[in-house]
Amino acid sequence: MAIAKAFGKSSEDKKKREFQRLAALEQLDLLDTPRDEGFDRIVRLIKQVFSIDIGLVTLIDAHRQWYKACSGMSVDEVPREDSFCRYVVDDEEPVIVKDASRDPRFAQHPAVTGESHIRFYAGVPLKTRDGHIIGTVCAIDRSPKSFAARDLAILEELAGAAMDRIELLQSAATDSLTEALTRRAFKQEADQRIVQALRHRHALSCIVLDIDHFKSVNDAFGHAAGDEVLKSVAAICRAGLRAGDLFGRLGGEEFCIVLPDADRERGLAVAEKLRAAISAEPVRGAYGALDVTASFGISTLSIVGKDIETLLAEADAAMYHAKHRGRNQCVAWSSIRPDPTTGSRRRVLKAGSILFNNRRSTIDCTIKSLGADSAGLTVSSSVGIPGEFTLCIKGENFETLCHVIAQDQQNVEVVFKL
Repeated sequence: MAIAKAFGKSSEDKKKREFQRLAALEQLDLLDTPRDEGFDRIVRLIKQVFSIDIGLVTLIDAHRQWYKACSGMSVDEVPREDSFCRYVVDDEEPVIVKDASRDPRFAQHPAVTGESHIRFYAGVPLKTRDGHIIGTVCAIDRSPKSFAARDLAILEELAGAAMDRIELLQSAATDSLTEALTRRAFKQEADQRIVQALRHRHALSCIVLDIDHFKSVNDAFGHAAGDEVLKSVAAICRAGLRAGDLFGRLGGEEFCIVLPDADRERGLAVAEKLRAAISAEPVRGAYGALDVTASFGISTLSIVGKDIETLLAEADAAMYHAKHRGRNQCVAWSSIRPDPTTGSRRRVLKAGSILFNNRRSTIDCTIKSLGADSAGLTVSSSVGIPGEFTLCIKGENFETLCHVIAQDQQNVEVVFKL
């Protein structure tokens, strides 16, 4: 009995730590942010200092490991359950694997047995000042290696430099590539516009736009071409906005706009104007002419949508409906949720599980936005997820039946069957 109690307490402690860890990650608001030269320099240093093949700076949410910077691999993320780094987060300490083929935890891992041929791994926690592990810094090689105490100390110093870079970026106001406001600066400015709109009872609209098939541009023509697409789209948006409008970059290919004194019809009109301008302007370079389109979601200040997090979550959900309907179009949140007193959505970062097949099948997910009657989820792959399933929020005794209303490869929009 004593052993069972001790185990139960340990399990509850782990749930609490994971909840706090995700809260710290949400507060930093770093997931899916644009590439940054400071982190790229750190991963290049890792490769040079240790003479290894792969350097990583990663962030780990509820279901995936996302690479903030990566040198030596072409992927952007992996499922958390498939990552070596999950052991760093679970154990809250560095993990050194000199030869993965001889380690029972990894010997049968596809990255070890397959073409990647991973053998050596060293991962250290990326830790906030409050001690929460939000990710890892890693050195990886395709040959077995030893790793002395001095090597570990150097890798931990590089992790400290990465965390310093994260803290520095919290104060950055402008994205260096597109000249848009950074995510954090955009939200701060938007909050002020919302306060003014509420005080004077003025309308205000929020737009989220995402470039269609952007990953295929990077894959086919390289990141330089992708950067040109981003700069072109940003320039078109800035040219089509008023001086008092806000324009920011939410993530890699996702931008956001706040339109003061703009009701739903005005927001839709601006979004349609920008959509048409982007689709009419090919991006030209050594790769030829690339036709670019974007999908738009629009939300409007309402009785329940009174803060930027809610407006962004609603516009984001509407944007995924635009993607689901065929891309290169505009969708308003109010057309999905016509009742202004219900259905508000707020951005969150929570660990969830998708249960189906009579609860025999489980897929981990991250809940990115949540309302009283709907939610937005991210998954490593939406392939195989049925039209209806049960959603659980881990550690919160929350469970509800859901119906899928829109999805793409990694995003699933659901309504609750109350």
